[in-house]
Amino acid sequence: MANIHFFTLTIAILALASSLAYASDPSPLQDFCVALNDSKTAVFVNGKFCKNPKLATADDFFFSGLRNAGNTSNPVGSAVTQANVAQIPGLNTLGISLVRIDYAPNGLNPPHTHPRATEALIVLEGTLYVGFVTSNPENRLFTKVLNKGDVFVFPEGLIHFQFNVGKTNAVAIAALSSQNPGVITIAKAVFGSNPPISPDVLTKAFQVDKKVIDYLQQQLWWDNN
Repeated sequence: MANIHFFTLTIAILALASSLAYASDPSPLQDFCVALNDSKTAVFVNGKFCKNPKLATADDFFFSGLRNAGNTSNPVGSAVTQANVAQIPGLNTLGISLVRIDYAPNGLNPPHTHPRATEALIVLEGTLYVGFVTSNPENRLFTKVLNKGDVFVFPEGLIHFQFNVGKTNAVAIAALSSQNPGVITIAKAVFGSNPPISPDVLTKAFQVDKKVIDYLQQQLWWDNN
């Protein structure tokens, strides 16, 4: 009987470990798997075809784009420069990516979520008001004012934002726990979907007059990514 209980407990622990292992990007089973668009001589791993490791070069792991400031001359006053598997093929299967975020004074990185990643953000220049909101039913708001060198973490999947409250430009770098974290900008997704969500649905959801929904759906929602 003791052996049966031990066996059952072992299976339960293995099942739990397996479920946790798949909570984020799968762990690689080799040193690297450089992403490749050509499928003729490659192996499909984690959503990408892998280049033959013998053909990999240092450039597969290199990206210079984060040295350049993004163009913040847009309605939200911010710009996100991504460094994920699309820009750095060598990130495939490694479970990490980066972004640079530039903010004009009063610039906002609008409320959004990353469905596949936790984000750790560090301020390089300026002062940012940042925050995230927890899931239902509490919807608790956590906020902080960050200065140069400060770090803040946004848990995976939660709505979060950054707003430049300083009088000068601000810059931040963020690391995300996925090679392709994804982003859903809340206002753009809800009011700028293609095709549009029925105004009847949104009128009921937001408890406002249909004219308000019509106005919001007519706006050009900016994608700062």
